[in-house]
Amino acid sequence: MGDSTDAWVGSAYLFVQSTSENVLLPSLYGNPEQKLQVFKAFKLAFADSTGSLSGMDILKIYCSDLHLIVQLKFCNQGNCRKFLQSYREGALRDSLQRHLKISLAMPSMFPVQMELKTCAGNLDSELQEEEHCIECISREKPNRLRDEEITKLEESLRNLSCQESGSRIVSPAIQSPSLDSSLPSCGSVKSLSSLPQEDTFVFQGQQFANRKITQDDHQKFAKLVSKKWKQVGRSLQGSCRALRDPFIDNIAMEYEREGLYEQAYQMLRRFIDSEGKKATIQRLVAALEDNGLISLAEELLGIHPNETAV
Repeated sequence: MGDSTDAWVGSAYLFVQSTSENVLLPSLYGNPEQKLQVFKAFKLAFADSTGSLSGMDILKIYCSDLHLIVQLKFCNQGNCRKFLQSYREGALRDSLQRHLKISLAMPSMFPVQMELKTCAGNLDSELQEEEHCIECISREKPNRLRDEEITKLEESLRNLSCQESGSRIVSPAIQSPSLDSSLPSCGSVKSLSSLPQEDTFVFQGQQFANRKITQDDHQKFAKLVSKKWKQVGRSLQGSCRALRDPFIDNIAMEYEREGLYEQAYQMLRRFIDSEGKKATIQRLVAALEDNGLISLAEELLGIHPNETAV
């Protein structure tokens, strides 16, 4: 396929449910004391399935009544094929069951069942048609950046890996490529790039510094967001108490005469003032993505449209 694989990207949703009456995965993940251990088990199982996590990323984990729904991003077609093979053969399921038992210190393994889906539908009945599955996953482009919660879990897991590396808490029988290849060691994190990993994010296959929102960003946003400033504000209010109702409606009324520019400017100003150092470009870009404002996100990041099609 030549160099075209360099730009290959796809996404899928993995639905995971415990079939044990005594275990509810969403409850385990929702428990702050067990969340990291559940996340660790998934990371290790995914690493087992591909040999590494260099071409696979967890974007977000959703909780339903019975399922954990893991949104996956594949940046490498070869790793996607390995994942599909592991999923088809049941190796991924077995690996996850084993890692959940160990991470959660369970007395025995509990069974899980999985479903792999894209917008095209459930892929489970089509797993033998690998090329078709690859095509479906490739068409399902990631619709978001990595969730902030996942970023924090990744950082916590790296710290945990650093603490365990000296004592080798993980037994040789369950060691996998994941701890060594998917999680940078304490001394190697800075060598991956000129910026710390937690200070970068990926948008449309490119890596950007997760800097604070600048005055130039502020003005461009106010100029270009137009009527959708309210929707963006509501996307931001989920993680920003200062934007919660009725602030956005109050801004709309207070600056009605001044127009859309001033309304948008004042909304983002409130976000920046209240969040301080946490008012980052990643959070703003994620809110823009949530509302389909990709071109504005590209403008803030300095991306020309033809650059993402390379």
